[in-house]
Amino acid sequence: MTAVISIKPLLAISCPIICAFLIFLFRKRPNIRESCTIIAGIVQFLIIISMAPTILHGSVIKFHLLTVYQGIDFSYKVDAFGLIFAITSSFLWILVSLYSIGYMRALEEHAQTRFYFMFALAIFSAVSIAMSENLITFYLFYEALTLSTYWLVAHHEDEEAFFGGRKYLTYLLSSGWFLFAAVVLTYVLAGTTDFVGGGILTSGSGSRFTLTLLFALFALGSMKAAWMPFHSWLPSAMVAPTPVSALLHAVAVVKAGVFAVLKVTIYIFGADFITSSGANDWLIWFAGGTILLASLVAMTRDNLKLRLAYSTISQLSYVVLGALLATNMGLLGGALHISMHAFAKITLFFAAGAILVAANKSEVSDMGGLGRAMPITFGAFLIGSLSIIGLPPFGGMWSKWYLGLGTVESGQWLLLSVLLISSLLNIAYLLPVSVKGFFGKTRDGTTYTRIKEAPVSCLIAMMITSLACVLLFFYPDPFYELALNAAGGK
Repeated sequence: MTAVISIKPLLAISCPIICAFLIFLFRKRPNIRESCTIIAGIVQFLIIISMAPTILHGSVIKFHLLTVYQGIDFSYKVDAFGLIFAITSSFLWILVSLYSIGYMRALEEHAQTRFYFMFALAIFSAVSIAMSENLITFYLFYEALTLSTYWLVAHHEDEEAFFGGRKYLTYLLSSGWFLFAAVVLTYVLAGTTDFVGGGILTSGSGSRFTLTLLFALFALGSMKAAWMPFHSWLPSAMVAPTPVSALLHAVAVVKAGVFAVLKVTIYIFGADFITSSGANDWLIWFAGGTILLASLVAMTRDNLKLRLAYSTISQLSYVVLGALLATNMGLLGGALHISMHAFAKITLFFAAGAILVAANKSEVSDMGGLGRAMPITFGAFLIGSLSIIGLPPFGGMWSKWYLGLGTVESGQWLLLSVLLISSLLNIAYLLPVSVKGFFGKTRDGTTYTRIKEAPVSCLIAMMITSLACVLLFFYPDPFYELALNAAGGK
C-alpha cells in the first residue's frame, strides 16, 4: 500500500483548535462565536473529504509529528477505516453546531462559550483518534476526548450533572488504565504499536493466555463502547444538554469506543489471527447479550433520552459484534454501522431536543397528540427510527444486512437470531413514540394550539440528517467503498 506524505491530516485537526481559540476570543459576541464554529466545521469537512480520492485509490496519507523512542512515535495515518470515522464526525459537527444555536439560545443555557469551546476540543480529539497511525497517538487523544467532554456532561453544574460527570470520568478514566496496559503489552510483544493491515501480532508473539489477556485488556479499555456490564455511565450522562447527548451517541465518544474495537481487531490482532486463536470466542457473546438486554431495558424507559441511551448501548454492540466476527462481511457491516447509526441516532436526539425546547416534554407518556403540533419533528423521529430498525429505504438497512451476512459467513446462526430479534425490539421501543405523537391523545383530551416547532436552525439540522438517512440507502457507495477497503475486501 502506497503512503502519500501530506500536511492535510495536520490541517484537519488544526481546524477545531483554531476554532476553540476564536470561540474564546469572541466570547462576548455570540453571533461571531457561533459563525466561527460552523465555518471551522465546514473547512475541516472539506479538508477531510479531499483525502477520499487518494484513499479510494488504495493509498494511505501520512504525517509524522515526532519520534520519542524507537517504535514510539506521534504520527497520523489516514486509511479507509479512519476516514469513515473522520468524515462522519466532521460532517455531523457542522450540523450539531447549527442545531446548538437554536437549542442553547431557546433554553437560555448558561456558559455557552465554554460549551462551544469544549465541543471544538472534543472534535479535535475525535478526528485525531480517527487519524492516529499507532496506539501511542491513539491512546493520547482517546484520553483527551474523555477530559474534553467532562464539562459538556456536567454543563448544568447542579448536583445531578456533577454526579453524572463524576460517574462518566470514573468509568472512562479507569478504562484508560486498562488501555494503557494493553498498549504497553503490545509494544513488549511486537516491538511496535503501529496499526498495520493484517495485524502486528503473530502466533509467536506470545502464549495463547498472554494474547487472550491482551485482547481482554483492550476490551476493558474500550468502555466508551458502553458494552454491558460497563455501560451505566452512558445513561447517567444524559443529564447533559441534548446537543451533548448527540455528541456522545452519534459523533464522537461512543463511536471512539467501537472504533477502538474495530481498529484493534483489524490492525493489531488481524482478522485471521482473531479467528484462529479463539481470542474472540467469549467476548462475542457479551456483544450479543448487550444487543438484546439493552433493547429490553430501552422498552421500560419512559424518559425519551434514556430510552435512546439504551438504544445506543444496543446499537454499539452491533459494531463490536461485526469486529468480533472477524469476517469480511462482519467487518464491512461493523464499519458501515458507524456512519449509518450516527445519522439515524443523531436525528432521534435532535428530535428529542426539539420536543424539549418547543413543548418542554421529555416523557414518552406525555407526548400523545404532540406530533400533530410538531409534524416535522415527529416525522424526522420516525425516519430515524426506521433507519435504526433497518428497514428500506433507509441507510441502516445496509449495515444490518452485511452484519447478518457476517453471521452466516461465520456459521453463527444463533447470533443471526440475535440480530433479527433485536430489530423486532427496536420496533417495540421506537415506533410507539411517533405513533403516540401522531395518533395519540393528550392526558386531558385537549389539543395543542400554542405549541409550535423548535427554532429554525434545529429544524434545518434535523431535516438534513433525516434526508441523509434516506440518501444513504440509495447512495451508500462512498461509505461502502471505504468500509470494503477497511475490511480487506479490495
